[in-house]
Amino acid sequence: MSNSEHELRVSKIKDGTVIDHVPGGAALPVLAILGIDGTGGETVSVVMNVSSDSLGHKDIVKVEDRELSEDEVDVLSLIAPEATINIIREYEVVDKHHLERPDEVTGVLTCPNPDCITSGNEPVEPTFEVLEDGVRCRYCERIVREDIAELIVR
Repeated sequence: MSNSEHELRVSKIKDGTVIDHVPGGAALPVLAILGIDGTGGETVSVVMNVSSDSLGHKDIVKVEDRELSEDEVDVLSLIAPEATINIIREYEVVDKHHLERPDEVTGVLTCPNPDCITSGNEPVEPTFEVLEDGVRCRYCERIVREDIAELIVR
């Protein structure tokens, strides 16, 4: 058999977003960031742990009929900083860009510290400084290095 007969093929999408170069095994947290849990009727293709020259293994997420918001891209950059975002229209890539980690994110994550001022009734939006290996709450200075996707404001 030729190599082309051994390749995994996922059909093109007409319109939507392809998130490529996601670290292997991180597709499910990407779906959590996007609020996709299978109950909303979105058409999604997920390829996990395929070979990648640059990452060793990577995941790919295709979401039809949806383009990502800036907030979603910012949070996505926290768990998949090497990812690329491809905007597809009429089966063609019309925009492709690499993620850039912001210096901080506001209003997109909740602080896991129940004693943080952002967890109470105060009108304070949670703001996190983006670290090399996680995020730090501006107010209580709690550092989160794992499970960042679980802190996403829904």
